Amino acid sequence: MRLAVTGASGRMGGEVLAAAADRADGVVLVAASDPESVDADAVGEDTDVVADADLAAALAEHEVDALVDFTAPDALADYAAACADAGVALVTGTTGLTDDHRAELADAAESVPVLHAPNFSKGVAVLARLVGDAAAALADYDVELVEAHHNGKTDAPSGTALSLLDAVDGARGDSPRVHGREGEAPRTEDEIGVHAVRAGDVTGMHEVWLAGGREELRLTHRAESRRVFAEGALDAAAWLAGRDAGQYSFAQVLGMTTDGTEVAA
Repeated sequence: MRLAVTGASGRMGGEVLAAAADRADGVVLVAASDPESVDADAVGEDTDVVADADLAAALAEHEVDALVDFTAPDALADYAAACADAGVALVTGTTGLTDDHRAELADAAESVPVLHAPNFSKGVAVLARLVGDAAAALADYDVELVEAHHNGKTDAPSGTALSLLDAVDGARGDSPRVHGREGEAPRTEDEIGVHAVRAGDVTGMHEVWLAGGREELRLTHRAESRRVFAEGALDAAAWLAGRDAGQYSFAQVLGMTTDGTEVAA
């Protein structure tokens, strides 16, 4: 698989570069783009490092099969258009997308395969299923969600947290979401409390509480390294390259579903 990576000097871009270099299953990094300078040792002498403005030309020149992106919503829109023009599969873990950004991904998916996921951890994919099952089985239990990330993360709640909240809504119907509490703030019967922590270099933690009158259940996932997300994205890229145009899910990559929706446990 001939691979391109955007945001090569970023936290996740660097992890994808390192993960690609460690793979022994035929992944070849042929192009990388970034608005900042990129360490040549990080990409290798055979990788073409280009400015974002030159990405579309590089994708075509190097016959790229798939592009992996962990950058920012506005930049992603440009990368999606470049992939559509060059016929390159797009895998992105960029979060904080608006409806307009999602529409741009949908436009690209008319020409190429596109896979957007807020999290590329296998454990989180299973967690989302468990949260939905638990919310349905414990329908009268209070639900709270706590998530923590590093102090440079810009969006809150995280994209992963939003996907877990969607899993609860899928089991119970839409519930009002209360972001933190202060002063007199009695809990309503059907609300979901959402709490975002930003501190230090926390890779990622998500915990869903379900509490009844005499017990509580906590479902927790902790990422110990960003490499787990990079490896999952590369698995997704290898799976996505060469498929028909359309929008795909990480659950499909993991065999949890065939049509983009999770298979019931």
